[in-house]
Amino acid sequence: MELPWVLLALAGTGAATGLALLPYVPRVPPAALPGKLTATTFALERPCCIFDQHTNASDTVWLAVAFANASAAFRNPPSRADVPLYERLPTTHSYMTLEMAAAAYACSAPSPAILRVGGDTACGGQGGRDPCNGPLPSPGPYRVKFLVMGCHGPKAETRWSDPILLRRAGSPSTIDPAPVRRGSDVVVIASVLASLGAVLAAAVLGAVGAEVCGSLCHRDSGTGAFARRSYRTHHIPPALPQPLPPGCRCSPPGLGCFAPRPPAPCPAK
Repeated sequence: MELPWVLLALAGTGAATGLALLPYVPRVPPAALPGKLTATTFALERPCCIFDQHTNASDTVWLAVAFANASAAFRNPPSRADVPLYERLPTTHSYMTLEMAAAAYACSAPSPAILRVGGDTACGGQGGRDPCNGPLPSPGPYRVKFLVMGCHGPKAETRWSDPILLRRAGSPSTIDPAPVRRGSDVVVIASVLASLGAVLAAAVLGAVGAEVCGSLCHRDSGTGAFARRSYRTHHIPPALPQPLPPGCRCSPPGLGCFAPRPPAPCPAK
């Protein structure tokens, strides 16, 4: 009578169906990446060359996501029709997502090195049968593993990851909308400094104004003395007309005087 219970237990662990347990452990990338952990998503390293010996062209690879305290109770679905959906996460505490062909994880596959869990905000709540990669509803923590599904059920799986805790969003009630009030000492010091600055500025402006005014007054006094000296002239009698030298005539009158030149001698014959 105990044999059926033993078989059921083996089927639950995958030993009766020949499920291969791979030593790979999924993990969050250790390098610093923008958005590696958010309030609803987390990044995951993409496994490479892990499933090549256990898959064929028709197999698919899934990612199982479960709350950390519910991962031990997770049971691999016998077929694709029995895959736990994202919409049932609040009640089943687990779901499966990121269904991809096994060739996407091959050694030669030119695929990105990062998987984003919870990055699809449009698929939740549609009630469809397609696997949804919707935002995670709480910080967790969560555990994940990869599961290879063939035409006749699960074929291979990885180990569960370590617990992954998301960031916690700040509660609006913890934000103080009032600005930070400064102490009375700071206000007094700021007032004294402002007053000293105003007095110093007034003194500088007064000194500059006095200097400019003195320079202008000195320049005006020098110019007046020069003007008075420059206009003190003596009486100069008008010059009498001088007689023209002999042989000098003006032509035309008023343009100048010149002596007439004698004609040039004739050339010798």
